[in-house]
Amino acid sequence: MKESAGGATATRTVPFHRPSFDEREIEAIAAVLRSGWITTGERAAEFEQRFASYVGASHAVAFNSCTAALHVALAAEGIGPGDEVITTPYTFVATVEAICYLGATPVLVDVDRATRNIDPAAIEAKITKRTRAIVPVHVAGLPAEMDPIAKVAAGHGIHVIEDAAHSLPASYKGRRIGSLSRATAFSFYATKNLTTAEGGMLTTEDPELAARYRRMSLHGITSDGWKRYRLGGKWFYEVVELGYKYNLTDVAAALGLVQLEKLDGFDGRRQELAARYADGLGAHAELMLPACPPHMRSAWHLYIVGLDPDKARVDRAAFLQSLTAQGVGTSVHFIPVHLHPYYAQKLGHRRGDFPNAEAAFECAVSLPLFPAMTDDDADHVIRAVGRALDGKSS
Repeated sequence: MKESAGGATATRTVPFHRPSFDEREIEAIAAVLRSGWITTGERAAEFEQRFASYVGASHAVAFNSCTAALHVALAAEGIGPGDEVITTPYTFVATVEAICYLGATPVLVDVDRATRNIDPAAIEAKITKRTRAIVPVHVAGLPAEMDPIAKVAAGHGIHVIEDAAHSLPASYKGRRIGSLSRATAFSFYATKNLTTAEGGMLTTEDPELAARYRRMSLHGITSDGWKRYRLGGKWFYEVVELGYKYNLTDVAAALGLVQLEKLDGFDGRRQELAARYADGLGAHAELMLPACPPHMRSAWHLYIVGLDPDKARVDRAAFLQSLTAQGVGTSVHFIPVHLHPYYAQKLGHRRGDFPNAEAAFECAVSLPLFPAMTDDDADHVIRAVGRALDGKSS
């Protein structure tokens, strides 16, 4: 690595994300291709079983995305037109999409400014006779406050379905996310802590619900293709309910199985990098570092800092531009749902309706954080942030 006389890095670049693969993933996928069976089969079933065991759930059902998993989890509860589902505006739009797919109404609740997660104290006021479920989102890998959320839900006889797209392998009060609620949906998208390129999972403690999730993931039929087409399988099947085409392939599951074996190592490295960032950035009063209460363990899917508008000498646009010029990849998470034109019109919201979510978004910057980052990479980001805060780009 070369540095200029002023200390600025001249050649190092740190992308926002880089997937962590080696020959084990390549060989696992090749083995599936050589097997002659590439769609949902033995590898997907094994992935489900091992994943359930890992998070401490009784059952897991694989899907081709977290969005599909959320859709099925809500549909399995019979949610439809006229029903309301409470969730947060501070999320990727897929959370709200899944509710809208069913003709139900998303009811947004503002977030806690420090954690960016849904504010449990604000949920009660949004519950009506039409409320059927609460969908908390564990933003950036930090669990939402699940105990008060569960208490409110139980008091009104409604279900909790967690959007855990970011939170593998996070924990809440010593229990892994995925073992706490009626249903929990995970994402294995390309940038996630465990990836199958595209994919998702639903966990539950209810065996009948798991069986229904599995049927609904594949057209609502009583027998999947692996059972029908393998030697000795029976061709007959029946469609017993409305289903979807949401199954995960064995090719993707093979990738997931290897990633799952590596997940503890990935998580350990993320924890180290998050601690290094906290140490290196903590002296900057202009930055609001991500919170992690002691009763939680974040998965550190994202490392989101806030640029304090009252203390920072640069605005976010200039800050981001400086980091880019210094070879640091960044992103912004998330534009609140109600600020997107489609949802502003559909839900009837306007700027100012959810001030905490809006304030959190307007100052948010996501820094690189992935297992393949070296300590030198992290230190380069830390130095670049310091220069960006000073209004420098080199």
